[in-house]
Amino acid sequence: MRMRRIAPIAAAVAGALVLTACSGGGDGDGDGGNGGGDGAALESLTIMAPYFAEVPPESDDPVGTALSEVAGVPLEIQWVPNSAYGERINTVLAGDDIPDVMVITGKDQGFVSTALAGGFWDLTEYLQSGDYPNLVSENPDVELASGVNGQIFGVYRARDVIRASVILRQDWLDNLGLELPETTDDLYEIARAFTEDDPDGNGEDDTYGMIAPQWPGGIGSNSPYDTIDVWYGSGNMWRDDGGELIPAFTTPEWREAVEFERDLVQNGYVNPDYATMDPATWNEPFLNGDGGIILDVQSRATQLADLFEQQEEGSAADKVALAGQLSGPNGTFALPTTGYAGFLAIPRSSIQTEEQLEQVLQMLNDLNTTEAQNLMNHGIEGDNFTVEDGYAVFNPERQDFTDQVTGAWAQLGMNVAGYNAYPIQPRTEFLGELGDLRLQLQDEDLANAVFNPAAGLVSDTYTTTGTQLDNIIGDARIQYLAGQIDEAGLDEAVERWRTTGGDQVTTEINELYSQLG
Repeated sequence: MRMRRIAPIAAAVAGALVLTACSGGGDGDGDGGNGGGDGAALESLTIMAPYFAEVPPESDDPVGTALSEVAGVPLEIQWVPNSAYGERINTVLAGDDIPDVMVITGKDQGFVSTALAGGFWDLTEYLQSGDYPNLVSENPDVELASGVNGQIFGVYRARDVIRASVILRQDWLDNLGLELPETTDDLYEIARAFTEDDPDGNGEDDTYGMIAPQWPGGIGSNSPYDTIDVWYGSGNMWRDDGGELIPAFTTPEWREAVEFERDLVQNGYVNPDYATMDPATWNEPFLNGDGGIILDVQSRATQLADLFEQQEEGSAADKVALAGQLSGPNGTFALPTTGYAGFLAIPRSSIQTEEQLEQVLQMLNDLNTTEAQNLMNHGIEGDNFTVEDGYAVFNPERQDFTDQVTGAWAQLGMNVAGYNAYPIQPRTEFLGELGDLRLQLQDEDLANAVFNPAAGLVSDTYTTTGTQLDNIIGDARIQYLAGQIDEAGLDEAVERWRTTGGDQVTTEINELYSQLG
């Protein structure tokens, strides 16, 4: 693998970790890691993790006690407010009091440089050995994407791989005699009908088809436009073209998709304030009967159904419909997420021998059991929840404790081999049916998922300028949809992307891609 230039701050962090590891580390005292320099077996496991709850768990928290029993050693958790977590990571890595395991929330420049400099254990062979069955990923594409240039430096925290969906007003479909869409052409016709054919039957021209908010990010941010791009076969950020990766927005299929999106906008089938609408108000036009289609994650359908139920019990089944991927003119493709939200990494300065590493991996393996998943996500059975008909039912009198569990201990959940904790009891029968449909669509659409082949590759240039580069294309797309620029203007944006760092990113990404084998 070619040598990488380490930025000054990142180099200091990497150097601190590597030098600490070489010096023999601490003696196990204090709040840091417990590996020690003598290679002795760990008598406890220190983990640094973020929390989202109002307050972190107490030291004698019953969930922590139960998880310690599962792991076989006391767990000492260094809880950090999520709002301050990124800063704390840099502070801890630059010091000499390093925990045994760290939740890393993103592959920023500091982490990547530190990992490639030897500051974290490369877990690739260990995780693929099968010695830790609960750490064997059920989706190798996601595990590869969580890594750095083919090396896996942490056990990733799994999230739904398939989330993109089409959410529609069921009553409008029924009023117009329309079925759920199966293709992008179907979607276009429904958007037209929802705009022009009086779907609410009030005799007024006061509805539109698709609801799209201002999207906070450029290309590759899982926007409704990215979903349509993938449906058209553009690829997901990058596409393998004969063994070479090319940007998805340089493909003919991407241009076809943008033309489709432009037609929707120019014909008035999208809310007129699509470029400025506050994403926080995305549900309102759907609930109020102004618009009838949302392209977003499946969980929004559940959220909308629950809001309708709060307005009128039993109304959601008549108001909310859910469809998965749509076939485009060039085939059937589904947009996946990255499939993970950070990972648990093991610093070499705390865990210094292979024997200690194997001990930690066995603990993490045990913390991925069904028992541990229930503890991390639900808490203590018989206290804050009970099990009824296979569902977790929470005790309302213990809601504060339940919120603390899900806002803190769940952040340690990896679930890479699958999520097996009890499902939460749905509030209504329809919400349960919608939950089952989500799982069905996830299984069906996963077969056509188009993963970003460069997701696990770290380009130096992209690390420093990626946001600006993505926004060049994202902004140009919005301008093109609005008619503010023509095809020549779109071409100019692509050329600006190339000359301001895009070509260098492409070169670096392909150098790394060629080394994956």
